[in-house]
Amino acid sequence: MRPFAALVLVCLITLSAAAQQTPAPTNPDAASQTSGRDAQGATQQGATQQDAPKQDATQQDSSKDAPTSGSPAQGQSNSGASSPGATNSGSTNSGSTSTQGKVAGTSNDRLFYTLPNFLTLENSGKLPPLSAKEKFKVVALGTFDPVQYPWWALLAAISQAENSEPAYGQGWAAYGKRYGTTAGDSTVENFMVGAVFPSILHQDPRFYQSSQGGFEHRTWYAITRIFVTRGDSGNKQFNFSEVFGSAFAAAVSTYSYHPGSTYVSTPTNPHMFVGSDRTLSNTVSVWGTQVGLDTVTLVVKEFWPDVHRKLSHKQKSNVPQAGNSNH
Repeated sequence: MRPFAALVLVCLITLSAAAQQTPAPTNPDAASQTSGRDAQGATQQGATQQDAPKQDATQQDSSKDAPTSGSPAQGQSNSGASSPGATNSGSTNSGSTSTQGKVAGTSNDRLFYTLPNFLTLENSGKLPPLSAKEKFKVVALGTFDPVQYPWWALLAAISQAENSEPAYGQGWAAYGKRYGTTAGDSTVENFMVGAVFPSILHQDPRFYQSSQGGFEHRTWYAITRIFVTRGDSGNKQFNFSEVFGSAFAAAVSTYSYHPGSTYVSTPTNPHMFVGSDRTLSNTVSVWGTQVGLDTVTLVVKEFWPDVHRKLSHKQKSNVPQAGNSNH
């Protein structure tokens, strides 16, 4: 787990540095083009207003000559009036970004555009509580997301390279065991902290981003969410789901499928004894590691929307404008 913790810490440093960057300066050419377009639009509008009386007179004369054509003309007018409305509606929908997840009251966000972040909400007030079914559904969507499987493969490879839990040995069989252990640890911890205990204790498993105050204030806010959460009633509570859920998950994983004492064969010792990982001290260590990783992850979640906006703004500023391409 040490490489995983180091990886998350590096991500945290990157996020904090990016959150303090200044926004990109505006393009003066774009501003001048906008003012030119506005002036041209004003000139055209003035010309249109001058021609309006002539058009009205022409329309009145044509209406006298063809009174039976009133119904078709009215139909065309309604169609033309509805077209701008449809156009505006379409542009609004295309420009907006939906934050609604597959479960009501959740998001469809992803950390670094990959890792599921469905239980994090930005600029959200008091929302209706999630039902027990919804809590289990959103946790299942995040836990068994396709991106998780290569992520577990990477973590298992790091564990193999470090020879953590040496009772597994080396080779592809050992790697398969480490992969299964990594997937099991993640699954059990996610469901205990995000679904089982929140359903039993009627607590809200979602993380509400602060977005208020400076970097230190927001960092402290994210860290304290390990111990403070919302109940389904909306009131602040001690985060029993995180503290006891992660402890229960550590106990289940340590005493069920993690390796016990055994003998392994090495090039120097064909019968080397390896002690059991199923101990109280190892359980406490796993529990502390999980709480620590969850704390760092909450800090990353707090600042990720800021980084996301900055990256999106940078991408938009790098796209050449259509007006510049014509010159």
